[in-house]
Amino acid sequence: MNINYASKKGYLVILLITISMLSCVNKGSEKKEPVINTMVDPELVYEIYSPKPTDRIISRSEYANKLYGFWLGQCIANWTGLVTEMDKIGNIGDIKTGDFYTRDNWGKADQPSIWADGVPSDLSPNIDFVFRGEGEIWGADDDTDLEYMYQHLLYTNKTSILSGDQIRDGWLKHMMHEEENFLWVANQKALDMMLDGFVPPATSNPINTTDSIYNNYYEMIDAQLTTEIFGFFAPTRPDIALKMSKLPIQTTARENAEWISEFYVIMYSLASSVDQDLSMKEKVIWMADEARKRLPNDSYSAKMYDFVKSKYEVGVPWEEARDALYQRYQVEQADGYDMTSKNIYCNGCFAAGINFGSSIVSLLYGEGDIKETIKIGTLSGWDSDNPTATWGGLLGFMIGKKGVEETFGRKFSDKFNIHRTRVNFLNDGMDNFNSMAQKGIYIIDRVVQEEMGGGVDLQKDIWYIPNVELDINPGD
Repeated sequence: MNINYASKKGYLVILLITISMLSCVNKGSEKKEPVINTMVDPELVYEIYSPKPTDRIISRSEYANKLYGFWLGQCIANWTGLVTEMDKIGNIGDIKTGDFYTRDNWGKADQPSIWADGVPSDLSPNIDFVFRGEGEIWGADDDTDLEYMYQHLLYTNKTSILSGDQIRDGWLKHMMHEEENFLWVANQKALDMMLDGFVPPATSNPINTTDSIYNNYYEMIDAQLTTEIFGFFAPTRPDIALKMSKLPIQTTARENAEWISEFYVIMYSLASSVDQDLSMKEKVIWMADEARKRLPNDSYSAKMYDFVKSKYEVGVPWEEARDALYQRYQVEQADGYDMTSKNIYCNGCFAAGINFGSSIVSLLYGEGDIKETIKIGTLSGWDSDNPTATWGGLLGFMIGKKGVEETFGRKFSDKFNIHRTRVNFLNDGMDNFNSMAQKGIYIIDRVVQEEMGGGVDLQKDIWYIPNVELDINPGD
């Protein structure tokens, strides 16, 4: 077949054009292929959102990893702190526990708690980390179970702000009404009030709660170990976090105990906006100083924070700072902290104030190192599992699942049994950290849209969060 040069040239041009067109079609097709995102809440309508140049952008998948780190870090810290819970509360009143622990006690024999009848902890014969390995199960405790329940209630009620009735219904459904129900002091009183028909925040009002045992249930520790998670539900926006946590906190707390709980909520929220170029030590101090603004300057909670920080800044050992805290606030009853004068059981060893002061010791001296922070918290005294759980959860979030595993040089169980302490959850109470983290992401999706006025981009797997100036004011 004879084809002249011109014809051949024509065929080549047509061939090149065809290849080019096919190439363009393929490229266009690639751009139009949908991104498969496995984290899509079937209960939420994702609205179209036009991002603003000033919006903060946060990866949802990275945040899920951090929430996994939160649950893991909190469980490690909670169960480690339980070894020494109420071993050391001081030497005032009928119950005396001798000298407080020091760093030299780490790895040594545990001593009995105030209610153990001379028997050391059954979790560990020595004061050491408590782990659950792959194939084992983390059990819920009062430091983790109410946060789990509040997350569940937010999701199942399809809301970002729980009402008093929703909180009451959730408590009555998921708390055992008879002992042993893993509720103490203010939490138990709140449940009793709900059973009598009261609805939060009436459950913390001293007019309603005062009885022959306590006239200050609202000053106890309970809210500060059950509501920190609301800060994670409002990343970078402590204003929204405070709005979300207000009623859950006021279920049991008022005044100093409420402000202390808000302090923790604010720190959890700020973990998403802290300057990533800072060291962990610098991050923790910045977050704590910002949260300090919530504590009214004339409150004993503010003065406790300032007192402990002053000791840290002059470089005294943490044991000396802890001993000075005990002397100033339990022995001398300074700055309006008069818990000792009330002559209540164990000198108020479960009160919000002294445990907050102790938590600031472990936070500042731990300097952002999760292992060191848990160690100091475990050895500091009083209700030692509560501060450890709070900081283990915060630091676990900041370094994520991988960071926690690398820090401890091992893998851990991801299974969680909420039915150890609570009731009436699906799957006989068995859950896992991935699922728990994903539910947290869905809650934040709703918060970003409905409370922040931002958007969720499922294609890019990110949140657009409107940026507002940080403005933390003292509590009322």
